[in-house]
Amino acid sequence: MISTLGVVGAGVMGRGVAQAAAQKGMRVVLLDLSDEVLESAENEIRQELRFAAMLSKGAEAHSVDEVCQRIEFTTDLSRLAQVDFLVENVSEKVAIKQALYPQLDSLCKSDCVFAVNTSAISITRVASWTQRPDKIVGMHFMNPVPMKPLVEVIRAHHSSEATIATAKQFLAQLGKEAVVVNDMPGFVSNRILMLTVNEAVFVVQDQVSTARDVDRIFKGCFGHKMGPLETADLIGLDTILFSLEVLYESYNDPKFRPAPLLRKMVDAGLHGRKSGQGFFKYPNLHQTVKKRGSSESTQ
Repeated sequence: MISTLGVVGAGVMGRGVAQAAAQKGMRVVLLDLSDEVLESAENEIRQELRFAAMLSKGAEAHSVDEVCQRIEFTTDLSRLAQVDFLVENVSEKVAIKQALYPQLDSLCKSDCVFAVNTSAISITRVASWTQRPDKIVGMHFMNPVPMKPLVEVIRAHHSSEATIATAKQFLAQLGKEAVVVNDMPGFVSNRILMLTVNEAVFVVQDQVSTARDVDRIFKGCFGHKMGPLETADLIGLDTILFSLEVLYESYNDPKFRPAPLLRKMVDAGLHGRKSGQGFFKYPNLHQTVKKRGSSESTQ
């Protein structure tokens, strides 16, 4: 059983993983570069726990304080030295990850498994930056992490059966099911989803339809809880752009070329829910949390 979890990166996904683990009784070391980011993460976790308690969706029989006391918020990398399992959630930029993994490799216990929470970057490539390639696995969580019952687990070239088993055990402790896929950039979910989102942006760019009507068609005709552009706003348009760039570079296939409108919106700071505006406006970011149980989709 995994008792102590390390989580690197206290953004939306990192704090979601930390919250989910703490709710299940694990001790969590949540690491980020700044106290400001960590303070924001703690506030967001507390807010999420209060909403979960009010809505009775996935709420644990523990107080907000009790859950948060299981999470150590720190900027000290050395605090990861004794964790049993580690989930990395830093930016989807290869240079940042490549600088981080040798540090984690030299610091963490030799039997600690590293789970790379990425939507597009090759897990085999990440494993090559360590001396423990057999203990590296991909783990693509969906947003919001505490509410999503399934996780895409990616088997890298050197991932051992023991590592896959440990990853499944960790997810079982979180009350989540693992679906194991093989390592190619984008895996299953984002290799398909990013094409759908990107083409939806092209449709809006070409003035075939409005963003609202694109999403109405997907919800009304196909029964999707969210349309592709609402999903893009949830994920973050900057993250969508990063993912498409990685897929384009990895496959050298023009089908992954980012829509010019997407790049323009990212340059303008219209990143979706986290910035208050993307394809839709979000005047009260905290208020949108209440809708997550019925409307939100993938990372």
